[in-house]
Amino acid sequence: MPLDAVCIHALAAELEESLAGGRIDKVQQPERDLLLLSLRAKGKNLRLLLAAGSGNARVHVTEASYENPAEAPMFCMLLRKHLVGARIVSVTQPDWERMLILELDARDELGVASRKRLVAELIGRSANLILVGEDGRIIDCMRRVDFAGDALRILQPGMLYRLPPRQEKRPFFETEPAELRSLAARADRSRPADKWLLDSFSGLSPLLCRELAFRCGEDYDALPAQMEALQETVAAGDFAPTLLIRDGKPQDFSFLPIGQYGKETQFERFDSFSELLDAFYTRRDQAELRRRRSHELTRSIRGARDRLARKLGNQREELKRTETREELRQRAELLTANLYRIKKGDRSLTCQNYYEPDCPEITIPLDALKTPQQNAAALFKEYRKLKGAELHLTELIDQGEKQLDYFNSVLAELEQAESEKDLADIRRELTETGYLKKSRGAKNEKGRPQAPLRFVTDDGFEVLVGRSNVQNDELTTKIARRSDYWLHTQKIHGSHVILRCEGEEPGETALLQAAAIAAWYSQAREGGKVPVDCAMVRNVRKPSGALPGKVIYTEYRTLLTQADEALVQRLKR
Repeated sequence: MPLDAVCIHALAAELEESLAGGRIDKVQQPERDLLLLSLRAKGKNLRLLLAAGSGNARVHVTEASYENPAEAPMFCMLLRKHLVGARIVSVTQPDWERMLILELDARDELGVASRKRLVAELIGRSANLILVGEDGRIIDCMRRVDFAGDALRILQPGMLYRLPPRQEKRPFFETEPAELRSLAARADRSRPADKWLLDSFSGLSPLLCRELAFRCGEDYDALPAQMEALQETVAAGDFAPTLLIRDGKPQDFSFLPIGQYGKETQFERFDSFSELLDAFYTRRDQAELRRRRSHELTRSIRGARDRLARKLGNQREELKRTETREELRQRAELLTANLYRIKKGDRSLTCQNYYEPDCPEITIPLDALKTPQQNAAALFKEYRKLKGAELHLTELIDQGEKQLDYFNSVLAELEQAESEKDLADIRRELTETGYLKKSRGAKNEKGRPQAPLRFVTDDGFEVLVGRSNVQNDELTTKIARRSDYWLHTQKIHGSHVILRCEGEEPGETALLQAAAIAAWYSQAREGGKVPVDCAMVRNVRKPSGALPGKVIYTEYRTLLTQADEALVQRLKR
C-alpha cells in the first residue's frame, strides 16, 4: 500500500527526533527513483532512503544495502553539490499531505549559508523529489513536469515551488468531533461505510476506512465513536507500527492493529516506522528488483531456449517421417523380386506382399521414365537417406534436449540471483560455455568468483549452496568430500546443496533442514511439498562432456519437504 497521511505524520515525528541536527556526508542514487543520504546524527551513522517510484514512494532510515551504478546520474551529482555538508534542521509534514519536507542549512557555491528544502512528494504516480532554494524556486527535481503534464503545477528548474493542490474533501484530522457526528448522521446509509468515509474525508487510506467500518460492523450509529477514537489515537501519538503478513509474504502495513483480515493474516510489530517500512519494502521488492536487473539476460536466454524448443519440435517431426523407411525398403525389395514382370513405361506394379502374413496384393507406384532397376534403386536410395537422417536427427535431438535442460537451469539460477555479483557469475558462465558472445570492448578479466552460500543447521552441520551451474560443478566435484551428503530437488531445476559431515553422521534434523534449503534454492520455491533427493557425494558423478551443473547419482533416498524462507534466513551465515 502507499504511505497514508497518518503513517507519514508518525514518520515525520520519528525522523524529526532522530535526524534533526544531522550532517549529510554522502548522496547516492542507486536506482532511478531511489536516493540515499548518508549522515551523522546524534552520534550515529544513519542512511536515509527517499524513494519516488510509483507504488513504492517512501522516506525512512534503512539498514538495507544497495549497489551503486558505475556513473552517478545528473540529479545525484547536483544533490551532492548542494547537500553534502548540509545539516537537517527539521522534518515536517504540511497540512496532513502525503509529503515530507526536510529543511536544510546548507551553503551555496560561494560558501554563503543558505536555507534549502528537499521535498519528498509521496503521492502515487506523481511521487517526486524536489530540491528548493532559499528563494522558493526549484533548483531541480527527480522527475520534471512541463506543460504536457499538470498545467497547474509545473515542476521545472527556476519555477516557484508550490504545494500540491489540496483535495476537495474535508480533512479528517482537522474536523471537530461534533461535525463528525453531524456528517455521519446525514450520511447516505445505503452506501457501505468505508466508501462513505473514503469519499468524504482526506487523510484516510482505503485500509483505514475498511478497518473503521469493520470495527463498527457497518453500523452508522457506531461509526462516530470509532472516528473520534481514531482522532484521539493519532493526537496522542499512540502508534503501533504493524506489518501484515499473509502466506509468509508481506501484504500491507499500518500504524495500528488491523482486525478486518481475521486469522488468515499474521502480524509483526516493529519499534519504529523506519524499521517497518524497511522490512516491508525490502522483502517485497527484493524479488522484483532481481527480476528487473536480470531482465535483459533472462530475455536473451529465454529467447534462445524458445528457439531451441521450436527447432527440436521440427526435428522430432522430421524424425517421425523417417518411420516410413522400412516400407520403402520393402517396396524396393518387392520391385527387385518382380523385375521380370515390369516393362519400361509401366506406371505401377501390382504384386503379392510377402512381408504380410496372408501375402495380400500391393500396388507400388513407378516412374514411367525410369527402368525397373532405376525405380528399385531410387527406393533403396530414399531408404538409406531416411536411415541416415534417423541417426543424425536422434543425435541432434539428444544434444538439443541437453541444451534445453541447461537453459532451463540457467533461468532457474536467474530467478534466485540475489545480487549483481550473482548475475555477473551467471553471465560469465554463459560466455565461457559459448551461449553468450563477449561484448566488444569488454575487459578480459575472469573476476573473483563468489564463495558458495553458507548455512549452519541447528545441530551444527555446515550446508553449502551453489550460486551457478559452474559453482554447482565445483561444489560437488571439488569442494565436497566423498563422505558428505549431496541434495537436489527431484526432477526440478535448482542449486546443488552439500551437507558437510566432517566425519560425523548427520541426524534427521540436519538432513531435513538441508533439504528445505535445497527446496528454497530451486524452481519449487513457491510450491508446496517438494521431493528432494539425498545421496552420498561418492555416489554422484559428472558425465564426461556434460554441460555445467549436470550430474548423475545412485543409491539415494528422497526426502519430502517444503521451501521455508524463515528457516533459510535463520540458518544463513
